[in-house]
Amino acid sequence: MSEDALCEKFVSMISRKRRSDEDINTLSGLTQKFPKVIQPFSHEDLLKITEYYKPYLAYVIEYDITSILQNLATKNILTNDEAKRFKAKEEHEGQAGVESFISDIMKMDNAVVVSLWEALVEELVRFPSPNMTRILEEVTEGGPDLLKTIQASLQPAPIDTRIQGLHETHRGGVSESTRTLEDQASPGDPRTRAVGFETRYTELMVIKQYKRTYSERLHELEKMGRTHAELIEERTKEKCERIWTEQLFRRSPGSDTDSHIVVVSGVAGIGKTTMVQKIMFDWARGTQYQRFAFVFLFKFRELNLLDTETEPQMPLTRLIERHYKYLNDTRLKDILQKPESLLFIFDGLDEYKHKLDFTQRKFPLNPDDYLPLHILVSSLVRRTLLKGCTVLITTRPTALDTLDMERVDRFAEILGFFPEQRLMYFKKFFGDAGRGSEAFQSVEENDILYTMCFNPSYCWIICSVLKSHFMTPEEERGAAPRTVTELFVMFLHNILTNHKREAKDQQEILVKLGKMAYYGVANRTLVFYDKFEMSTFGLQPVLSFPFLSGFLKEILQRESTLEHTTYTFYHLTLQEFMAALSFYLDPSGGVVELLVKLESCNDGRFEILTRFLAGLARPSVFKTLGGVLGEFKVKTAKQILEWVKKKTEVALRGQDKREVLRVCQWLYETQNKKLIRDTIGKDLKMNFIKMTLSPLDCAVLGSVISCCGELEELDLSWTQLTSECIMRLAPGLICCRHVILQSCHLTTECCSAFSSVLTAGHSEMIELDLSGNDLWVSGVSELCKILRDPNCKLKKLRLWSCGLTSGCCSALSTALSASHSPLTELDLKGNELGDSGAIELCEGLRSKNCKLEKLSLASCLLISRCCSALSSALSDEYSRLTELDLSHNELGDSGVTELCEGLRNTNCKIKKLKLWSCGLTIRCCSALSSALSTSHSPLTELDLRGNGLKDSGVIEFSEGMRSKHCKLEKLGLWSCSLTSRCCSALFSAVSDEHSQLTELNLSQNELGDSGVTELCEGLRNTNCKIKKLNLEYCRLTSRCCSTLSSALSAPHSRLTELKLSYNNLEDSGVDQLCEGLRSENCKLEKLSLWSCDLTFRCCSALSSSLSAPLSPLAELMLSCNNLGDSGVTALCEGLRSENCKLEKLSLTKCGLTSACCSALSSALSAPHSRLTELSLTEIHLEDSGVTELCEGLRSTNCKLQKLWVCPLQNTKNVKRSLKSLQEELIRSGRRIDISV
Repeated sequence: MSEDALCEKFVSMISRKRRSDEDINTLSGLTQKFPKVIQPFSHEDLLKITEYYKPYLAYVIEYDITSILQNLATKNILTNDEAKRFKAKEEHEGQAGVESFISDIMKMDNAVVVSLWEALVEELVRFPSPNMTRILEEVTEGGPDLLKTIQASLQPAPIDTRIQGLHETHRGGVSESTRTLEDQASPGDPRTRAVGFETRYTELMVIKQYKRTYSERLHELEKMGRTHAELIEERTKEKCERIWTEQLFRRSPGSDTDSHIVVVSGVAGIGKTTMVQKIMFDWARGTQYQRFAFVFLFKFRELNLLDTETEPQMPLTRLIERHYKYLNDTRLKDILQKPESLLFIFDGLDEYKHKLDFTQRKFPLNPDDYLPLHILVSSLVRRTLLKGCTVLITTRPTALDTLDMERVDRFAEILGFFPEQRLMYFKKFFGDAGRGSEAFQSVEENDILYTMCFNPSYCWIICSVLKSHFMTPEEERGAAPRTVTELFVMFLHNILTNHKREAKDQQEILVKLGKMAYYGVANRTLVFYDKFEMSTFGLQPVLSFPFLSGFLKEILQRESTLEHTTYTFYHLTLQEFMAALSFYLDPSGGVVELLVKLESCNDGRFEILTRFLAGLARPSVFKTLGGVLGEFKVKTAKQILEWVKKKTEVALRGQDKREVLRVCQWLYETQNKKLIRDTIGKDLKMNFIKMTLSPLDCAVLGSVISCCGELEELDLSWTQLTSECIMRLAPGLICCRHVILQSCHLTTECCSAFSSVLTAGHSEMIELDLSGNDLWVSGVSELCKILRDPNCKLKKLRLWSCGLTSGCCSALSTALSASHSPLTELDLKGNELGDSGAIELCEGLRSKNCKLEKLSLASCLLISRCCSALSSALSDEYSRLTELDLSHNELGDSGVTELCEGLRNTNCKIKKLKLWSCGLTIRCCSALSSALSTSHSPLTELDLRGNGLKDSGVIEFSEGMRSKHCKLEKLGLWSCSLTSRCCSALFSAVSDEHSQLTELNLSQNELGDSGVTELCEGLRNTNCKIKKLNLEYCRLTSRCCSTLSSALSAPHSRLTELKLSYNNLEDSGVDQLCEGLRSENCKLEKLSLWSCDLTFRCCSALSSSLSAPLSPLAELMLSCNNLGDSGVTALCEGLRSENCKLEKLSLTKCGLTSACCSALSSALSAPHSRLTELSLTEIHLEDSGVTELCEGLRSTNCKLQKLWVCPLQNTKNVKRSLKSLQEELIRSGRRIDISV
């Protein structure tokens, strides 16, 4: 790797991992203390500490073992050969290899072990690691007493001889109940087998609470999927502290006590109950949690059964005895005498029918006190009962709001499986590493299913289906599932095929099961009781049917406890699938009522069910399941697809990007290309700016867009994307003509992901915007390889602010000169290319193969030295360049003078030249004037704003403008230090018979009234062709308005746009201006009067102008003037006139209240209203005003398309009312973009 490449890689790495000064300062104290703490330990003690932390250190080191090894090699602690050997072992064995590395270090002398710890401290300062920070805090705070703390945590709790027998009985009972998992022998096989817990258990990723930013409308599994994707992409080890289950109850650094109240959250099927079983299993084996003499597990679903009328209250002792009959012993009270040695686990708070009660109680409670169960549990958490005991509660996120989180010592979240854990699960499930790897590889190729594998229950279902698939001979296999619906259809088909002879009324039983499933989805119920729901839905009488019993073992998990039997679907998504399926099987399924319910529910509970409804409406599904179930209801499918199509069309017309993504999920499940093409079309512009997209979302978008065949534009700007996201979007990107990915956190790795998109023979992409991403030299070099491919059709490439240097210019030059290069536009602004880079780029510009027409090198650190090369490129015979932007470079007069040589060349084709803020003065004006007056000069647009040309420079420049050869149409002289003295020369130029100037920008120059008065003489001249004039910030007053009015009403006036904002015109000035506006000669269409010290007094004149018979005014900007309600009311009289042609009106910060809303409403609903855009930001809006405004917007006469409202108070009500109106209008086929 070259030195430049190494340097770039380092800068890239630092920029991604950069930490705030505050973070570094916080760590500095810790890192200074740590060496003083570690040094005094004896070698033997240090080895014990290192052994204790080994798994956690291995987790930290594995992230970047290279840096640790380099650190140790640099200090000669390790030789280079030893470092390479350890690195190779880590690459081959993963975390086990890292633990082996630590073990080998521990075999060396004390100095080496100390050096390892010191290296970890040094790396922590450079790169964040919450886990390493925690380890250092524990060691630093523990100091000399750390070993005692460690040894105490490993020692079992002392057991009183009196309860020793009960302890051993309990440990044996827990061991027996946790040592196995029940598992199906194979999909479709009703037999179950006991699998050793350890053979199937795969470690889950558990972290401290992670941020939640997603709308509550999202389904909880979808939210976790997004969080999971974020964490993988943002490097989990940098962002979150991982918690191993054995750490849950340990003391946190800075705390005086162990964690007594612990809450673990996780979505359905993520592994909460399995984690609880692991805790119980490890305790019973004696490997972990030995400070607890007794561990008690209670499931909230069982507590529901105990909360009965016959026994509404019970003491804690009774609760324990009901669950552990062998503890029905007088010695139980002795056990409860030492609460600090007790762990109570309550699993599944979300399944509990009561809310926990945290109302303050003054007196402590006793284990014999009779209490309602929810009070009993709450009292343990509040520590008013058995103070000192430890409580663990598991729950889905949906029930977190029922907890008093202030009382929680530790909150953890289960994220499920990360990529390496997914593979491990597959290998364990298949029992054959090779077959498991093969199945996993097939899942990796399916973006949707692979992303779902974060959830262990999904993993189980996927493995179940694929095990059957891969056990079938290859020549007999059908296609593997692609969508979630296909996965569950195949899952169900396998089961039904195996049980098809066991019951004649399969369909009827499935309908009952589906209705119960739907009831559960609608009421957020996961647990079904044999004497309640199973009975209600008619399933209890047929529990003994062979079909149902076999079927249930594979669909429902059966659990007998406390004289009851409970049933749960193996996964929430399986429940949702069965619920959706029931509407296709039952002719009286109430599909219409269901669709109404889906419309009204916004909390996400029906989201996955809706996807299944869409996915089941496919002929292939009818064929697959129809073979075993009989005919499906095609009418249901038509109803649902029509509803999906309607919802999609409404979403595409609206502004809710999340809703668009949501309907795309439904469309994806249908796999109905015709439906997708008909609904989305090919001319649509899709916008997902500033959204959070997971790889799963990207896969769905990629697939849906690919079905369209062609899409006009896809904008994902300010959306964090990875190379994985780009790869999953690829099928859709190929079909997009214009793709905008500004500031998407793309890196070098992402550039290679574009290869398949841009080089595909059927690629439609002609424009790609990657601006604002750290692509660096290596990324652009990769892009340039793609540009040289003969299949690449890209014409426009934008790379502004991409961290580029001169190092990429050779590759760009080569790409431009490639024989089949299609590129016509290249934007490189905001990159530090320097003169050397620009000079190298010019070699490509001179190539006969180069087709570039537009080039931006603004803010590229250029100076005069590159201008000779640029001049040469412009004058080359093969040059096709028509637009060049060199703004914000210190070219100076000498550079621009040199550039003008090229502009004067007969081969030069430049029409538009931007030289903003280039450090120019009067000295270059002669050369510019000469370039303009050259007989073959093609220059039509020249922007010189922000240069100190001054009056004398403009006077000299104007000579060229008067030349008969000058073709200049647009001239920018904004902020060029001009005064009234140059206006005579400008007047002469614009009134010259050869003048072709149509646009002139003179804003931010102190022209004053006298200067503008002189300029107006030119505007009145018959030769003047000026259409657009900008005089903002020109120190004007009312005294120049009469002259301006005269110019507007001149017989030959061509002025269509006039900007006078930020001048002190006052009411009297606007009154005079309005005289010109009312003239039949006036052609003004756009007038800007922002902040001109206007009041209500000028509004009558403006109203009169709007209603003038020949008024052409279409845009009026009056923001930042104190017009008040009376002024706007007067203005509305003109808006209601049949002569008024106004389309855009800005009234931001005009001192408005609800009092003007009636008049505005009347204007919007007027029969002749043409208003399409209205801005009312910073208005004092009450409910009454909103109501009146909505009446006007609701009118069929209203043509408004965009409305900006920013109320100064009552924001929530305004938002609610306007959003409701927006949705109402969309349903009626109208669309108004309302921004609140």
